[in-house]
Amino acid sequence: MSPHRLALTMSLATSLGVLDGVEILAPGEATEQDLLRIHAIRYVDAVKSASTMEPGEHSGLPHGLGTADNPTFPHMHEASAAIAGSTLTAAREVASGRMKRAISVAGGMHHAMRNAAAGFCVYNDCAIAIHWLLEQGLKKIAYVDVDVHHGDGVQAAFYDDPRVMTVSLHQHPATLWPMTGWSSEIGDGASEGTVVNLPLLPGTTDSQWMRGFHAIVPGALRAFEPEIIVLQGGCDSHREDMIADLSLTVDGHRASYREVRALADELCDGKIIAVGGGGYELTRVVPRSWTHLIATMLDRDVPTDTEIPTQWRDLAAEVAPPSKVPTTMGDGGDTSFSRWELGPGAAVAMADDRSMARLDQAILDTRRAAFPPLGLDPDDPRD
Repeated sequence: MSPHRLALTMSLATSLGVLDGVEILAPGEATEQDLLRIHAIRYVDAVKSASTMEPGEHSGLPHGLGTADNPTFPHMHEASAAIAGSTLTAAREVASGRMKRAISVAGGMHHAMRNAAAGFCVYNDCAIAIHWLLEQGLKKIAYVDVDVHHGDGVQAAFYDDPRVMTVSLHQHPATLWPMTGWSSEIGDGASEGTVVNLPLLPGTTDSQWMRGFHAIVPGALRAFEPEIIVLQGGCDSHREDMIADLSLTVDGHRASYREVRALADELCDGKIIAVGGGGYELTRVVPRSWTHLIATMLDRDVPTDTEIPTQWRDLAAEVAPPSKVPTTMGDGGDTSFSRWELGPGAAVAMADDRSMARLDQAILDTRRAAFPPLGLDPDDPRD
């Protein structure tokens, strides 16, 4: 969670001209009233109290604070409230009609729960912004999470709310924290089918990820008909990320953002609120992937063979060895894919590719769990 990842992202986007003429808004802090949309008052008070402690002083703290994942630090409340304020600002810009899309790069703290910090996340800016949008009268909001970790905090906040669809593609919960996000998690009562999870096995590549995405996400979103999409664009699914095991490239991240944009253009007049999220390779991955995220939201797509300016490479070399500094905006990843289908012919074709067979089984598990409540046929690849 080093601030370098945000500074290097913004400087790379600037050096490539992606932000030329773009309005950058100061977020301000989310108010206590904003935070209480999702979080309990006792938890917010605990965060405020912990914010006065010395760094790392964490013996016996409640609410998940002071752990290895969520160490205390001075002004933790203010910093976390600023992240929530940033995502709320993005939501207000889009909901007002002033902007079609807005992005809060520092946002995406999708693990924070009502009463606890978790997974580097203190205040759940995604859930707070979605709750605010519901208060403004929106009837259907889709949250799409492409972070390598399951979007558990957002799912928990809206698990029984049929107005919010949460879709998460993540590394399989049997192999990665937070050990949630099974295909069988589909929502409760009237919200059945509005929780959609596709767990992916370690080693999943760009092409396999895209196959899974297209087998699940377009059909679910089309059936739900959202008025707006909130995109959590975590890039820790990259093959070089050090705390997870998927094998995507920067090219795959760029493709995923473009696919969500296309669905927004089709379903909700292009309206997207995008946030960052996870991503821990500070020079080779996060700045490039999130520059692509920013560019995609601005309809200023950057080709993956674009050369990175020397000025930015020199800046990155101040915080990483020269061998860790990328020279172009892509990894040469292959984002082509074959579409998912059922039938004996498909099964035979997959027989020699165990990873593809396992992917297709995961797709089928998710479709059979979540698609029927949406009125979709899980066995029909046209749905």
